[in-house]
Amino acid sequence: MPKVQSSPAPSAAWTRPWWWAAGGVAMLAAVGAVAPLTLLAWAAGVAYLVVSSLLMSLGLRRRGETRFGAANAVTASRSALVGVATALVVSAFADGGDTGLLVTIVAVALALDGVDGYVARRTGSVSELGGRFDMEVDAFLLLVLSVHDARFVGWWVLSIGLMRYAFVAAAWLWPFFARTLPYRYWRKVVTAACGVALTVVAAQLLPAVANVVLAAAALALLVESFGRDVLWLVRMNRTSADLVSPENAPAREPRGARDESR
Repeated sequence: MPKVQSSPAPSAAWTRPWWWAAGGVAMLAAVGAVAPLTLLAWAAGVAYLVVSSLLMSLGLRRRGETRFGAANAVTASRSALVGVATALVVSAFADGGDTGLLVTIVAVALALDGVDGYVARRTGSVSELGGRFDMEVDAFLLLVLSVHDARFVGWWVLSIGLMRYAFVAAAWLWPFFARTLPYRYWRKVVTAACGVALTVVAAQLLPAVANVVLAAAALALLVESFGRDVLWLVRMNRTSADLVSPENAPAREPRGARDESR
């Protein structure tokens, strides 16, 4: 997982989240020169870049940092690519878009998914904020791809992209859903598999039936992964409730009782 860390070169521009948003806008301009983007597509891509950079900046500030290091720079690069993919998907609903360009950009973003973690481990810079940044970029990419693929396999595929956000929303109703989950490498495997599956569907290289089967398999994997986490949270919540239940509470001494140990 990436980590927020102080940079050895405080003046380096790449250590500032907002520079990565600017880089993403430059990428949008370059892509727009090859595959013209609609105004709405521009708005969607820029909005994602601005919001993601704002959230990262706030996260850094809460931890007393203003810059991030090389591992988070890789994640920020993926985030910029996701911003471009967002614009391409929105544009695709208007004029069909450039499927080859979209698939290429998404493939690069998916390939970089394992690089930030490798860099963080090599530099000993794993952190909670870096891991959260990585996870949210992955989640939004799955949402963007599922929106794109809904035209080919049905709107039910949106459940893949919305599942992470439904999980977060559940924490508002049931606070125990916000409990920190134990690390499981399987989550990364499932996320990567879903990204690859949705990218293959987006490329439209397979027959329609095969696309549906592939998307359904990705959804099944995601349901299994989230289901395991939900069961763990429910079990931990019940265990905590049992520990504080009246039956397990220590007996109270009657008011006015004498302390015989004196």
